[in-house]
Amino acid sequence: MDNISELPELLALECPPHVIRIPDQIDVPFTDRIKRLVDSAAFRRLANLPQLGLVSLVYPGARHSRFEHSLGVYRNTLLFARQLNRVGALEGVSPRQVEALLLAALLHDIGHWPFCHPIEDLAIAGIPSHESVAADYIQGDELSELIRNDWQATPSEVVELLVGSADAVPTRILQSILSGPIDVDKMDYLYRDSLHAGVPYGRNFDAPRLIGSLVLNRAGDGIAITGKGRTAAELMVFARYVMFSEVYWHHAVRSATAMFQRAFYDWFATRPEADDWDWIADDEAALLQRMTAPGTPAASHPLLERLFGPRRLLHKRWASFSCFENEPAYRQIAQQPYGWLVECGARLAELLARETGESIESWEVLIDAPPVGLEVQFQVEVAQGESGESCPLGEISPVVNTLARRQFDDFVKQVRVFVSPRLQGLIRELDGQEWLRRAAELCEKPAVDP
Repeated sequence: MDNISELPELLALECPPHVIRIPDQIDVPFTDRIKRLVDSAAFRRLANLPQLGLVSLVYPGARHSRFEHSLGVYRNTLLFARQLNRVGALEGVSPRQVEALLLAALLHDIGHWPFCHPIEDLAIAGIPSHESVAADYIQGDELSELIRNDWQATPSEVVELLVGSADAVPTRILQSILSGPIDVDKMDYLYRDSLHAGVPYGRNFDAPRLIGSLVLNRAGDGIAITGKGRTAAELMVFARYVMFSEVYWHHAVRSATAMFQRAFYDWFATRPEADDWDWIADDEAALLQRMTAPGTPAASHPLLERLFGPRRLLHKRWASFSCFENEPAYRQIAQQPYGWLVECGARLAELLARETGESIESWEVLIDAPPVGLEVQFQVEVAQGESGESCPLGEISPVVNTLARRQFDDFVKQVRVFVSPRLQGLIRELDGQEWLRRAAELCEKPAVDP
């Protein structure tokens, strides 16, 4: 096949042999070879992995799966490829490489496990990235055989797009579609997470207009937008900002996250070696069963019981501040290794126990802070008319200049101290920020400087 437009998957946009409908009234076109991948055991497991995990403890409708999200990302990729092919942006890209792109989009989350992002944020040595687990799945017997039988693209070419370094220009173009300022993943999860959480924030940007404005950037190695997509891009930046501040980093979501992370951290440090890495293939229920089995750390059981037991009982906010409210304190705590945060929380519990005369367990005082890894910044080129000139969106947009050119994390991710509800009344009059500072000074210097 010599023409990208003749790929069966792109033709299926107009006349699909099969469709599957996902919310909200979106038809995802299937070819027979896509259907075989979606019906595989490796892909079907995604149906049992919630996209947002702990967010559903605050937004009960947010129980959609990575299966649904992956289908949405795949459909977006078809639309991106069709548009970029129409404007000649894929002239140096072969149909085989576009096949690899479609497969990478469909399978991009194949390596996820339960509570994957909160666990990855712990940055525990030895835990693989979900990208490397995805590479293992794609090159494993089931998916590898399906790809080799049905596609020109090879499993290794798919993996290269997901985790490889992009040296060749065509690869850089395709990777910018999968992961970049405007990408197929972000465009789906903002919309889908907003839809299921029952909030409007992630659905208020014009996705069709944004896709219709896609072109090649000035360097010819990634995607850009034309001026007609500028407003849609600005709205997407704002949607991302509000979704982080109101959903992903909502204080109660972060309380639940802090509780689960501490329980997992304690369990992982003492887990039976016989478990090896089997837990990565678990669903949520199976992983929680492992974490509460006889012989596991007793201190983590109250946290898990309060999260997943018959009665929800989240830790309460005692202190919270952003970089702009208290930059010195923020820089002291943010982006420190998780083990240091655990030590700092333990010192804080000791200080509070002496101050109140109460016995306080270390799990009752949890410090939640932005993790070591930072969010990707929003920098996209805007092509200016017929001249071929372009400039970064941040230079012509006050919205993007404010919310994306400066460090995104500093705006939406706060340092917080959460405490067991029984402590709330005992320490209500104490200055949480001051006591956190005292505890931090008792800890050894972090391995990673603020």
